[in-house]
Amino acid sequence: MSRDATSPLSPSLERRLGPLDASAIIVSNVIGGGILFTPSQVAAVIPHPLWFLAAWCAGGGLAFAGAMAYAELAALRPQAGGEYVYLNAAFGRLAAFLTGWTSFIAGFTGAIAASAIVLTFYLGRFFPGAADGTPFFVVPLPLVPLTVSRQALAALSAIALLAWVHVRGVGPGRLVGNALAVLKVTALLMFIAMGFSIGSGSMANLRASAGPVAPASWLLALIPVLFTYSGWNAAGYIAEELREPGRNVPRAFAFGTAAVIAIYVSLNALYLYVLPVDALAHVQGSVLDVIADRLLGARAGNIMGLVSIVSLAATISAMTFAGPRVYYAMARDGLFFPAAARVHSRYRTPAAAIVAQAIWSGLLVLSGGASALTRYTGFAVVLFSGVAVAALFVLRFREPSAPRPFRAVGYPVAPAIFILASLAIVLNAVYSDPGPAGAGLGLIGAGVPLYIWFSRRRLS
Repeated sequence: MSRDATSPLSPSLERRLGPLDASAIIVSNVIGGGILFTPSQVAAVIPHPLWFLAAWCAGGGLAFAGAMAYAELAALRPQAGGEYVYLNAAFGRLAAFLTGWTSFIAGFTGAIAASAIVLTFYLGRFFPGAADGTPFFVVPLPLVPLTVSRQALAALSAIALLAWVHVRGVGPGRLVGNALAVLKVTALLMFIAMGFSIGSGSMANLRASAGPVAPASWLLALIPVLFTYSGWNAAGYIAEELREPGRNVPRAFAFGTAAVIAIYVSLNALYLYVLPVDALAHVQGSVLDVIADRLLGARAGNIMGLVSIVSLAATISAMTFAGPRVYYAMARDGLFFPAAARVHSRYRTPAAAIVAQAIWSGLLVLSGGASALTRYTGFAVVLFSGVAVAALFVLRFREPSAPRPFRAVGYPVAPAIFILASLAIVLNAVYSDPGPAGAGLGLIGAGVPLYIWFSRRRLS
């Protein structure tokens, strides 16, 4: 007999969010630490300005094609969980569990931990102790020691604070998330406008190549590009809490993803306007800081420090909102710990799932494992999103008469291109950089024994 994690009398999630709330979550989830650091990595692989910008445009086009496919899937099945729900419907529980498992061990938690660590560097501009990574206490665990420093405590505080906000209800979480998203977008748009209007740069930089670009290298560069775009699928995780999901989910995907594409392409064009592509490739640390220093001079450090703090806090907030809905959906199906499926009787949030994600993120901060996990599983973001878009074809074939409030724009060509591009990127990653890709596949495969254990427990 199966064991249900929830009962008919237990509280459920509430549909309190609108399309702008979900769009804000997409924008905040996507625009984070990645855009501060990956442009230099991409420029190192693609030393040609036009091909460099083409990679960001291609990544944006793929993200939008994927977003439209997800919009149909989320409108068809407006439940919490995103890819977990779509893979479960199309390919079965094991595939669904593995995407949820990857989200928990690295996808959301690793990104939260990495963002929190980066956040402390910017906090250190105003509170020097916040960036002090000198250990003052070590927990000597057998496999991975946990190192406590002031920097780690600052990162843990940021994670805990935003987890507390989101446990307290969708209302407080929405208020904080929307405010941070508005501040982030406003600051970036002002920076872009000032950069092109009063900044010192040269349009000649957009034509000055620093070397040839091999097709395999361009495909390999799409991994950090798509990783930087990752998060456009955030509206799917919270579909169960959106009012009128058949109408509002597609709107959220379209508005949020389009806004991100416009900001990313504009930012990268500004980077090239200020720095030639070969100089951009050699930037150490945050590209945004270097560009701001060129444009704003000595005042740039503190100004961009504040912008980065807001941006990273918004990202952590969005992931704290979206991620636990995956574990909630898994637990509701008996494929995760039952507590994760419980909805707080007062706040109507998956409180235990939020706390569990925060704890694991905190352990990654203390162990220093966040950067390795996100590097190893970066290609998995592309892999699972490609499989999720493939679910669109499966469900169109298997459920042709199911009511579809929204149909993916460009079907079948756009989602097919997304799938083929995802497959090419994943295969190229395995071939060109087999170490991290192999480690990532190993981490994903480590979820299979857990799936078997949860499945047996569910049937006991």
